[in-house]
Amino acid sequence: MVRGVGDQVAKLGQRTQVTLRDRVHRVRFGVWLALQTGLAAGLAWLVAHDLVGHPAPFFAPVAAVVTLAVSVGQRLRRAVELVVGVAIGIAVGDLLIAFIGTGPVQITAVVILAILSAILLGGGSALVTHAATSAVLVATLTPPGTGLSFPRFVDALVGGLVGLGVMALLLPVNPLRVVARATAPMLDLIAENLTETGAALSGRDWPRAERALSRLRAGEAELSHFQDSLAAGREAAALAPIRWRTRGALARYLDSGDQIGYALRNVRVLVRRAIRVTVDGEPVPESLPEAVILLGEAVSWLRRELAEGIEPETCRQRALAAVQESARAYEAGVGFSGSVIVAQIRSTAIDLLQASGVAQAEASDLVRRAAR
Repeated sequence: MVRGVGDQVAKLGQRTQVTLRDRVHRVRFGVWLALQTGLAAGLAWLVAHDLVGHPAPFFAPVAAVVTLAVSVGQRLRRAVELVVGVAIGIAVGDLLIAFIGTGPVQITAVVILAILSAILLGGGSALVTHAATSAVLVATLTPPGTGLSFPRFVDALVGGLVGLGVMALLLPVNPLRVVARATAPMLDLIAENLTETGAALSGRDWPRAERALSRLRAGEAELSHFQDSLAAGREAAALAPIRWRTRGALARYLDSGDQIGYALRNVRVLVRRAIRVTVDGEPVPESLPEAVILLGEAVSWLRRELAEGIEPETCRQRALAAVQESARAYEAGVGFSGSVIVAQIRSTAIDLLQASGVAQAEASDLVRRAAR
C-alpha cells in the first residue's frame, strides 16, 4: 500500500515537472511576441496621437495588437482584413446612423448590414468580425450628426501599419530559426519511430510497434503547427529586409515542407502494417527491418543536412539503400502486409528525395532503379 502511494506521488511529480517545463518553454517562445506586440501598441498610440493629432486614438494600439497577436505567417493578411473590415464597419455605421439615429434597433440593423457588406466583398471570418465590431463602435460611441468617423479608420490603418513595421523592421523574427525549430522535431519523430518499428519487426515485438504508431498519431496533431511555421518563415523572410540573406537556406526548408508531411503519413501506414506483420505471423526477411531502419537514418540525415545547410547527399544514399533492401525482402518472400511495407518504403523514399531537392520525376526514376 505504501509503495503504491509512493509510486503515485512519483508519477505526480514527473507530470508536474513536464507541465512546468512545457510552460517555461511556452513563456520563452512567447517573449518575442510579447515584445513585438507591446512595442507596436505603444508606437501606434504615439504616431496616432502625436503625429496624426487624434486626441484619444484608442483604436490604433488595438489594431496593432490585433495585427500581431495572431500566429506569425498570417499577420500581413490579418492587417489587411483589419483595415478593410474597419472601413466597411465605419462606412456602414456612419451612413446608417446619420439617417436613422442610434438605439438597439439601429445597432441591430448596422451590424446586419456591415456583416452582409463584408460577405459580399468576399471577406473571411476576421474581416466580417472587424466590420461588425467597428459598426457597433460607431453606433454606440459616435454621437448622431457628427459626420463620418474618419479618425477611427485612420487609427486602424496606423495600428496595422505600425504592427507590420515592428514585425518587419524593429523586431523581426529569424525565419530560419522559426522553421528549423518546427522541422527538427517533426523529422526526429519520424526517424525515431522508424527505428523503433525496424527493431519491432526484427524482434516480432508488436507492442513496441504499437507504441511507435501512437507517437506518430500524436505527432500528426503537430502537423498544422509545422505548416504554420513554414508560412511564418516565408512571411518573415519576405517582409524583413535584414532577414533577406536567409532566403537561400530557408528555401530548402520551405521546399521540403509538403514532402515531410507526406512522409509522416506514409510512415504511419508503414507502422500499421508492421503491427499486422507481427500479429499475423507473416514472414519477415532479415532485409525488411533493415530497410525500415535505413529509412529512419535517411530522415535523421535530412534533419542534420538541412540544419547545416549542405547538400543532403547522405539522406539520398540512405533512402535509396532502404529501397534496395526492401526489394531484397520482397524477392525473399513477404505476405500482404509485408508487401505494403515495401510499397510504403518506396513512397517515403520518394518523399525524402524530393524533400532533399530532387525533382519528382527524377526521384521516382531513382527509386525504380534502386528497386531493380
